[in-house]
Amino acid sequence: MKAVRIHEFGSLDVLRYEDAPRPDPLDDDVLVRVHAAGVNPVDWRIRQGMQLVSMLPENPFPLILGMNVSGVVEEVGASVTEFESGDAVFGVNGFPELGSYAEYSSTPAEQLAPKPESLDHEEAAGVPVVTQTAWQALFEYADCTADRRVLIHGAAGGVGHMAVQLAKWKGTDVIATASGYSEDYLRELGVDEFVNYREERFESVIDDVDIVVDTVGDEIPTRSVDVLKEEGVFVSVVGQPSDALTTNHDIDVEVVSGRSNSPSLLTTISELIDAGEVRPTISAEFPLENAAQAHEIGETEHVQGKLVLSVA
Repeated sequence: MKAVRIHEFGSLDVLRYEDAPRPDPLDDDVLVRVHAAGVNPVDWRIRQGMQLVSMLPENPFPLILGMNVSGVVEEVGASVTEFESGDAVFGVNGFPELGSYAEYSSTPAEQLAPKPESLDHEEAAGVPVVTQTAWQALFEYADCTADRRVLIHGAAGGVGHMAVQLAKWKGTDVIATASGYSEDYLRELGVDEFVNYREERFESVIDDVDIVVDTVGDEIPTRSVDVLKEEGVFVSVVGQPSDALTTNHDIDVEVVSGRSNSPSLLTTISELIDAGEVRPTISAEFPLENAAQAHEIGETEHVQGKLVLSVA
């Protein structure tokens, strides 16, 4: 089969489109004929050797990247009963095996669900990690309900645009920060207030927020504490902020992993999509062999929604 692999950590030039052995599914796995693979920031951070490296085997190379998959079941392991050959599925590849940047991927059955009927494979491949992350941030680490005000930093990005839609599904008052280029897009998604971070500081115009979801990092955590109510919740999806964040502030700080082994969550997300409550935005699609181009754009540009690799 064809796959995009890395043989060392590094820049874009370590991505190789090449022949690789087709994986054999373990007893609890499903072999998926990949139609599309989602591209996530964690992919290029792993490629660079900057994230999750400690979870990889001592010698992980050659390594196929990719954590989001959408495709059709080719074969199931001996213990798998919930899927059969020909089923359209989507989900999250196992870690540290990864492997969706390929024509075939072996994925634990518990990390797959039936693909939303209203989405094609390219759209479905953009859903799992970012939507699970947004769900966890809003509903597992915080209590996002209709009587809350939530501030979402980086609202036009992968996690951000799904968090906006999930919060609006609950009837929440949503404030978004992004560049001015994304204002019309985010208004269409339903945001109630918009702050162009290039023109004004959000803490100068926003206050009394119950929940902050941070998809950006850098100085955002420190600046956000001043807009949170007492006992508000700051949720980071980009790593652990400084312990000093809670000094002199009565707030809760949470960090989301973005990983869930719950097929029921994927199924819930699929049902919400088919009901028209949320929908992924696919900013651009690339053939598998152009994975380096997708990484370059993801690393250097502000993307609305998701980037996806089309495989079959």
